[in-house]
Amino acid sequence: MSDAVHSHDAHGHGHDHHDDHHDEGSHGSFGSYMIGFGLSVILTAIPFWLVMTGTLADAQLTGFIILAFAAVQVVVHMIYFLHMNSRVEGGWSFMAMMLTIVLVVIVLSGSMWVMYHLNANMMPHPQMEMDMGSTQEMRLSNDMSEMP
Repeated sequence: MSDAVHSHDAHGHGHDHHDDHHDEGSHGSFGSYMIGFGLSVILTAIPFWLVMTGTLADAQLTGFIILAFAAVQVVVHMIYFLHMNSRVEGGWSFMAMMLTIVLVVIVLSGSMWVMYHLNANMMPHPQMEMDMGSTQEMRLSNDMSEMP
């Protein structure tokens, strides 16, 4: 056998230790998957119940509560199904996730802020329509006075 091609067994890298490179992150047990599944079902059923029964009269409050349950459910999925924590890969995957969350929050909140202000500042309101009406009347009177 040449030096370029050699088996893993010659260097003590047998296939019976194939999980050695996963020592930092666990893959979860059946119990942890069932806990995650149960929490996911509960975190889905409660907002569904809130909407279907109309328990809360205020639609905006219901929306905020649903968003809060959705955020908690995202965290449950990341912990129980994606196995994200500060120990996996020396904390780098956790830091990448936190950076992603910060950027998404900045983009979404900035977009909502811009859309709100565009709606509030650019949409015509009754006072604006009355001002435009008087301006159009003045134009018409000026046009009429200039006619011979």
